[in-house]
Amino acid sequence: MPADAVPEGSYCAVAPGHEWHGPYHDEVYGFPVQDEAALFERLVLEINQAGLSWLTVLKKQAGFRAAYDGFDVDAVAAYGDEDRARLLADAGIIRNRLKVDAAIANAAVIAGMRASYGGFAGWLDAHQPLERAEWVKLFKRTFRFTGGEITGEFLMSTGRIDGAHHPACPVYAEIAALSPPWLGPA
Repeated sequence: MPADAVPEGSYCAVAPGHEWHGPYHDEVYGFPVQDEAALFERLVLEINQAGLSWLTVLKKQAGFRAAYDGFDVDAVAAYGDEDRARLLADAGIIRNRLKVDAAIANAAVIAGMRASYGGFAGWLDAHQPLERAEWVKLFKRTFRFTGGEITGEFLMSTGRIDGAHHPACPVYAEIAALSPPWLGPA
């Protein structure tokens, strides 16, 4: 295979044209994200993917948005027992108590980042660049339900670290033109 070809079987080879993976690959995955609700959404989705297929998560994304108040950090941070029960009964999302509890706890952590960093994006920017292993340690200390895979996918999906797309993928060039954090200072 030529060095400038997308590897067969890679996400960049199989996602384009797929009903669910295609739009995510072409328009979302790896693009730099600064918006707090979008970052929180991506964190919640990555946490919920643990043990499941990404396709399952993509198919339930609209359900997650509705169930978690559009990923409004303040709203989710204020959830109590009634909201927790509502989420655990909602077939439109992944009903896992640990994942629901993590979303609520992580929303409170993100809300708390505003005082010191101006928000989640500021916190991420303040720690850029870190090696992947250091990011994982930081996420484990800061958030609930964030191991190596979840942290790595979150960081790739939000343009914080390289790896979302193969360099031969046309989307790679689109993202590089946006000067994502993994490219370093412009």
